[in-house]
Amino acid sequence: MSNVLARSGRFAVRVAGRFAAFVRRHWAAVGLVWRRSVQFRVTVSTLALSSAVVFVLGMLLQSQITERLVDAKRNAAIAQTRDAVTTAERELSGMDPGTDSIDNRLRSTLNQITSSTAAEDTTAVSAAGAFEPVLADAGPNVPAGERSWQGPFDQVSNDLHRFVASGQMTTQVHTVGPENNSKTYLVVGAPVTSTMRPLQLYLLFPLAGEQATVTVVQNTLLVGGLALLLLLGGITNLVTRQVVQPVRKAAAAAQRFADGDLDERLRVVGEDDVARLGQSYNEMAESIQRQIRQLEEFGQLQRRFTSDVSHELRTPLTTVRMAADVLHASREQFPDGLARSTELLVDELDRFETLLGDLLEISRLDAGVEELAAETTDVRPIAERAAEQVSVIAGSAGSELLLEMPDVEVNAEIDARRVERILRNLLGNAVDHGEGRPVRLRLGYNEHTIAFTVRDYGVGLRSGEAELVFNRFWRADPSRNRHTGGTGLGLAISAEDARLHGGKLEAWGAPGEGACFRLVLPRVVGVEMTESPLELPPDGARPADGPRLLGPGTNGQVVAGELVPEGVEPEGVEPDGGERNAADPDAAGSDELAAEQDVREEAR
Repeated sequence: MSNVLARSGRFAVRVAGRFAAFVRRHWAAVGLVWRRSVQFRVTVSTLALSSAVVFVLGMLLQSQITERLVDAKRNAAIAQTRDAVTTAERELSGMDPGTDSIDNRLRSTLNQITSSTAAEDTTAVSAAGAFEPVLADAGPNVPAGERSWQGPFDQVSNDLHRFVASGQMTTQVHTVGPENNSKTYLVVGAPVTSTMRPLQLYLLFPLAGEQATVTVVQNTLLVGGLALLLLLGGITNLVTRQVVQPVRKAAAAAQRFADGDLDERLRVVGEDDVARLGQSYNEMAESIQRQIRQLEEFGQLQRRFTSDVSHELRTPLTTVRMAADVLHASREQFPDGLARSTELLVDELDRFETLLGDLLEISRLDAGVEELAAETTDVRPIAERAAEQVSVIAGSAGSELLLEMPDVEVNAEIDARRVERILRNLLGNAVDHGEGRPVRLRLGYNEHTIAFTVRDYGVGLRSGEAELVFNRFWRADPSRNRHTGGTGLGLAISAEDARLHGGKLEAWGAPGEGACFRLVLPRVVGVEMTESPLELPPDGARPADGPRLLGPGTNGQVVAGELVPEGVEPEGVEPDGGERNAADPDAAGSDELAAEQDVREEAR
């Protein structure tokens, strides 16, 4: 028995759970439609309010109709009872109390009331309808065993009997019989004066006809209310649709306009409010289209100017480069100041050539003519080459390059040249702002995504600067010293290279805690990336086996070394606590510029 109850309980729990899930699922769908559709909200709200109004009106109508029916029945029944009392008193006054028994007198009187009522044709009788008469000798002074009556006296309630025994005419709606076969009567009771003793007359009027009438009224109100609600719902839906449909068309047109279809316009019909809305939208679209085209033309002119200037500068730069090389080759024959000036001239020409190259690159990226030469390759050697190229600069700055690479191949479809350039820029940027602390390059991967992070422990980024570091020529503090002396376009080009791959380049930093740049790329071009395998902000955790360390060795070669724990300063390196120049990692610092100015003055 207990097993059966346990199985029944588990079944009930499963059924309840499924029902709850069904309700939640459909309730969520209804909630979604409610939030997204004005037409649905207006229709449902109108139906809800209309239902409340129809319900209240229906209850009032039903109450009024029922009350009128009962009042009419009661008035007619009272008039009928008065006539019956008169007939009973007249009949009882002509009887001889000595010769007639009480039962015979009651029966004779009751027959006379019934026959006289059937013979009459008055309005009161017609309105009251059929009845069942009861004549009883049941006064308060009559013992219960000696009471006599004629008719269904057991259907008269005790409360009504007490009121009539006190000499009052009264009415009562009384239901008798079992629930499945009950009958409702309007009972009217009145005292009857007799020469023998006080009698009581009751007329029981069935209310079956009135109940049927009330049922018909209820059904009529219910059907009429439902029909009215459906009609109101349809009308509300139609009216709301006339208002919402133009709005939906305007929203669809605005979406297509936002997607690049600048010729999208709304069809204007009529002169109403919706037509004025469409006309205003079309005028706005015309203005935006005109301004966008002007901006496109201006951007094309600007890109063309930058490209043309960069190309035109190459010819005189080549000439100046040749002359500078001749001077640089003969610098040992010059005085010290002039020799130093020759070296500075060559260095600045190198920076000038790099700037021209970056300008041409950014112009091609802006023009959209750059193509991605992607091929499937192992990305680990690319990171190692970028680290080797920056290792000499890192040695000059006193920073160690820490590489954390997986032990297995990490193949991805990438443009190796562009990815290497991104990593080289990030590493150079980290060395410039690492304050002589280690710089860590990590590689992580999952099924669809690879990620590189370049982490330094230098001055970091202030609030809001992480969004500005990729702006062209932006710098947080132009006075900081530099080791690489770049153009200020490195991070901007890197961000564009990441975008060409379908990836993204992000930055994080905090004052005094360093900065971290994360490059996230899809493993297959055109396939959507998943969650990055490396976190940003970084969690600072290191693999158990420790990363490989690349640092400057003899003659600039990269050799293995030991990992410097996070937060430990390299010996002989003290942070200066200066501000970080995040977007232009390669610009020359003020100290170096001042030294160059002194050398130029000596040369003069």
